[in-house]
Amino acid sequence: MTGKFEPKEPVQLAPPKDDPITLEELVQATGADGGKCYVAIKGIVYDVTGNKAYQPGGSYHAFAGKDASGALAKTSTKEADVTSEWKHLSDKEKSTLNDWVTFFSKRYNVVGKVKDATNFE
Repeated sequence: MTGKFEPKEPVQLAPPKDDPITLEELVQATGADGGKCYVAIKGIVYDVTGNKAYQPGGSYHAFAGKDASGALAKTSTKEADVTSEWKHLSDKEKSTLNDWVTFFSKRYNVVGKVKDATNFE
């Protein structure tokens, strides 16, 4: 399993930050007008600005500016599934979510944590 989530091209990541990011700040980070684009998973905020899939019109734009834990656990891009809640999910869905955390952590800089989030591990 070594290398299962390794990126195809090496990625140089900055040390993770734990700056508090308010929900208002997160909601604004959708990549609109060339701005920052963030996705949170389990309250951890990743900077996905460089990935066009998360930008307006991209296949994963539903996750931009939100905590997408629920949708990622279900491998869904439906707006209705994009929620920060995940603790009620099945063990299989939780495992899938943890795989996404690993995937994101190997590709995107951690820029902070959602302030007052209650969905951490």
